[in-house]
Amino acid sequence: MKKTCPECGDKIVGRVDKKFCSDACRNAYNNKVNKDSKNLIRNTNNRLRKNYRILETLNPDKKTRTSRAKLIEAGFDFNYFTSIYTTKVGTIYYFVYDQGYLPLDGDYYALVKRES
Repeated sequence: MKKTCPECGDKIVGRVDKKFCSDACRNAYNNKVNKDSKNLIRNTNNRLRKNYRILETLNPDKKTRTSRAKLIEAGFDFNYFTSIYTTKVGTIYYFVYDQGYLPLDGDYYALVKRES
């Protein structure tokens, strides 16, 4: 029984359990199969990464204050964060990994960095 590569259709030579004729065909096949299902995850991770970089840039001293306009101007998307922390008093912090922000009065935000 001759096996053929599912990506290019060439004859497979080698081990009995080999599925592809080359690493290039294996990579191309798996990238094609996973393209659509991974698109949402990739886009979400890119937005989270961008938000993290913005918070990290605006908050070099681990605790500062900034305006909503400055965050938006930098491209910050308030719809993407990784966790919410509510204090005992009921104050809600939004975190992108270890970088967080707290909405304040007058369209200002307190930026904080969570210690490990």
